Amino acid sequence: MLDIQKIRADFPILSEKVNGKPLVYFDNGATSQKPQIVIDAIAKYYQEINANIHRGVHTLSQLATDAYEISRVKIQHHINAKFSHEVLFTSGTTHGINLVTNGFASILKPGDEVVVSSLEHHSNIVPWQMLCEKTGATLKVIPMNEEGELIMEAYDALLSEKTKVVTVNHISNALGIINPVKYMIEKAHAVGAAVLIDGAQAVPHLKPDVQDLDCDFYAFSGHKMCGPTGTGILYGKEEWLNKLPPYQGGGEMIKEVTFEKTTYAELPHKFEAGTPNIAGGIVLGTAVDYLNHIGFDAIHQHETHLLEHATKRLLEIEGLKIYGTGNKASVISFNIDGIHPYDIGSIIDKLGIAVRTGHHCAQPIMSFFCIPGTIRASFSFYNTIEEIDIMVEAVKKAKTMLS
Repeated sequence: MLDIQKIRADFPILSEKVNGKPLVYFDNGATSQKPQIVIDAIAKYYQEINANIHRGVHTLSQLATDAYEISRVKIQHHINAKFSHEVLFTSGTTHGINLVTNGFASILKPGDEVVVSSLEHHSNIVPWQMLCEKTGATLKVIPMNEEGELIMEAYDALLSEKTKVVTVNHISNALGIINPVKYMIEKAHAVGAAVLIDGAQAVPHLKPDVQDLDCDFYAFSGHKMCGPTGTGILYGKEEWLNKLPPYQGGGEMIKEVTFEKTTYAELPHKFEAGTPNIAGGIVLGTAVDYLNHIGFDAIHQHETHLLEHATKRLLEIEGLKIYGTGNKASVISFNIDGIHPYDIGSIIDKLGIAVRTGHHCAQPIMSFFCIPGTIRASFSFYNTIEEIDIMVEAVKKAKTMLS
């Protein structure tokens, strides 16, 4: 069992007041809060070893380089990648997905097919649409059911020798649904397709084992797992990263440059042009250490308890509907009959409660349910049962005011 009060003391912002009320932060699906150890690590980098990495022979450059590469190895071990050079630093999930789609522009041809799911964030739809427009490939979509789950029979039927890429999120940002990605990867590989998993919403809740999953690419962001904004990771199997061309040209990603020809650096530097977010990359390793210290089994147990309690309490409210009722992580998307989600969100914000309202960058999901959006409460390991009860009472008050 987690010592929640001790954990909450690690997060300075959780003691803040919003609109004169104690902050209840249930927008973790958008970004997580940061523990003091992460905040301090950012300052420590700039105060003690700030220097550009990989190029310098002076002491500070060597210290910064060592810290950056140690972080890469930490993340390699965290996701169980086979090699550290399969771990690429990015600015976030969106960057990682675009890096892959850019590479596949030189591989796909007219008649090829890319399979995405109905549950995707726009960041895992739009880049693939752009890729298909550029290459003449066709985008195919896995349908969903009323529970918010992907229909596996339909997925199986979509796969063929034309399928070159399958891309799906591990956990839906809008509904919290956990997709059967291991099954989907196995089926995709059976027809020779590569698979990219969008892990942005998964990594706060679980440790992905990329070798066990056997995915070809796995992208995630640091800021959703207690790390800094502007940080992320793209894991790619060595064989695929060697096949794909560089995403950007510039310093660091080159081996030799002449005006006649340029040769590229070995992995991972081939995909890391320019000066990176050095502090962010180092401190992402600090965040990973912090989460592993808490323990993902304990995190899962606590967040499951929060989800069960919140589901039970919210369903006490007449006219409230929850979207996404299948196997899910600690996210609840809901509406109340006859009331716009924005109005509920605005009122409970006055009571210090932070939730997300809108389509959550997942408009196809909202179109499926014929709604403009939802109220999304997304929980983290530092949230409490008491906070959920506060939110439920606030939603009841908002409903009374708006009815």
